[in-house]
Amino acid sequence: MTILRRLTFLLRPSWAILAVVVVAFAYLCFTVLAPWQLGKNTSTSHRNNLIAASVNADPVPATNLLNTGEGTPPAGTNPADTEWRRVIASGSYVPNSMVVERLQHLNDQPAYGVLAAFRLDDGRVVLVDRGLIAAVNGSDLPVIAEPPSGPQRIEGRVRKSQGAIPGKDPMVRDGLRQVYSVDTAQLSTVLDTPLTGFATGELGGYLQLDAGQPGAFTPESLPQLDAGPYLSYGLQWIAFGVMAPLGLGYFVYAEIRERRRDRAAAEAATATPDEQVPAMSTAGSPAAEAADDTNTAPASVSSDTAPKAQPETAPAPDEPPAKPRTTADRLADRYGNSRR
Repeated sequence: MTILRRLTFLLRPSWAILAVVVVAFAYLCFTVLAPWQLGKNTSTSHRNNLIAASVNADPVPATNLLNTGEGTPPAGTNPADTEWRRVIASGSYVPNSMVVERLQHLNDQPAYGVLAAFRLDDGRVVLVDRGLIAAVNGSDLPVIAEPPSGPQRIEGRVRKSQGAIPGKDPMVRDGLRQVYSVDTAQLSTVLDTPLTGFATGELGGYLQLDAGQPGAFTPESLPQLDAGPYLSYGLQWIAFGVMAPLGLGYFVYAEIRERRRDRAAAEAATATPDEQVPAMSTAGSPAAEAADDTNTAPASVSSDTAPKAQPETAPAPDEPPAKPRTTADRLADRYGNSRR
C-alpha cells in the first residue's frame, strides 16, 4: 500500500495526459510509422530487383502477361513480378487514339506525355506510352506527330497504372484529349475503346516504349536503383517508440526520488526535542549545580577539618624501577643490620 500511495501523483491530470500522449505515440510508432517506412523500403527493394533483373532478361511476348477476362492474370503469372518486364508486341496503332498526359517534366523542363492505343494481332487493345515531348514556350502544347500506320513490332516495359487523380478529370484542349495520369480504366472511357491491361494487380498495366521504337519519343528514364532512407527511418521510429516509455519511466522515478527527499527534509524539521542531539554545554545540569554549591560553601568551615587530598605519588620518569625485596632485606629493616 505504501508503494501505491507514493504513486498516487500519477493520477493528477498533468501526469495522466503525459502518460496518454506517450502511450499513443509509442503505439503509432510500432503500428503505423515504422511499418509505413519499412514497407516502403521493402517495395523499393523489390522494384529495384525487378528492374535489375529485366536489364539482361530477354523480352517475352506481350500476350503472355495480359489479363484474361475480368482482370484475371494468366496462369503461372505473379502480378507482383510483372512490372518492369520487357515485352514484345506485334500489331498496329489505332488511328486517332492519341491522348496527352499533362504536367510532366523532361530534363527539368515542362513536358507532355504522349499515349496511344495499340491493337495486337489477336485483336486485343493495349495502352502504349510513347514517351515525353518538351513543351513550347514553357507550357504550350507542341505539334505531335501521329504514330506510324500499318503493322508494327514494338518493344517496351510493362508499367503499372497510376490510377485516376480525384478532382482531375480528363479534358479536351487544343483539339487533343488530355489527362493528368495514366490509368487504363479511365483511358478506356476517354478513348471509348476497351483496353486490356497487363497483369500488374488491381490496376491493369500498360506498355512503355523503349527508345528508338516506332512512334516513340523520349522515354521516361528508369528509377535509380537506390533503396533510399526508408530502412533507417523505420528503425528510427522503432527506437522512438522504445525511448518514449523509457523516458516516462525516468520522469516518474525522478519525481518519486524528489518527493522522498522533500519528505525526509520535512520530517527532520519537525523532529521533537528528545529526538534532537543534546548540546555539549553543561550549564544548568545537576553536576554544574553541585559544583556551584561546593564553591559557595560557608567560610566558617575550617580548612583544617576538610579532608586533605593525598597527593598521588608517581615514579619519576627517569627513576629506575624498584628491585624486588628479599627476606634478608625485610629482617634487616625489622631487627637492624647486625653488621652495624
